[in-house]
Amino acid sequence: MAKKESAQAPAKKKKVAEEARPFTEPARLRVKYKEIVPQLVEKFGYKNPMEIPKLEKIVLNMGLGSDKDNEKGIDAAVEELGLIAGQKPVVTRAKKSVANFKVRQGMKVGAKVTLRGDRMYYFADKLMNIVLPRVRDFRGVSDTSFDGRGNYAMGLKEQLIFPEINYDDVDKVRGMDVIFVTTAKTDEEARELLRLLGMPFGTNE
Repeated sequence: MAKKESAQAPAKKKKVAEEARPFTEPARLRVKYKEIVPQLVEKFGYKNPMEIPKLEKIVLNMGLGSDKDNEKGIDAAVEELGLIAGQKPVVTRAKKSVANFKVRQGMKVGAKVTLRGDRMYYFADKLMNIVLPRVRDFRGVSDTSFDGRGNYAMGLKEQLIFPEINYDDVDKVRGMDVIFVTTAKTDEEARELLRLLGMPFGTNE
């Protein structure tokens, strides 16, 4: 009997290990990136593979200044951001006091998440192909919101467009900023990288 149990133990451990693995398949957008590399090389004439731009990280910022005196509201917002990002957010605090806004140093004023690796690619894929098309009267995102250093920022007016958020559980509509940080040296290179990955830039004239 003891021999039977010992023979089954390794199989059980293997199953638990497989279930604990965060991602069972490579991110679809990571695979797509490898496919678009030749197009980037052809357009910009990179000589060194290290020059080819890529996504470095995605940062989600949610300002909670209006909830600074509402601890439950902040907790709800942090929980929602965690559901959206698939990663626990970090609560940001005021670095100094601002009397005009009734903000004291150390007060909770926001939440943010920094995504890298597969989580970054999964989020980008979901945002480009599921979330943005759900926006009412969506005609594409701006293709000019770059910072001059190859990074792209966009604002979302409400968290309700994400499929993880249950409308009935939302106590307040909250917006957020999404920043795509790339290794591109110019905005043109970053724009082409995001376009080839599937970013739905506006097509209206």
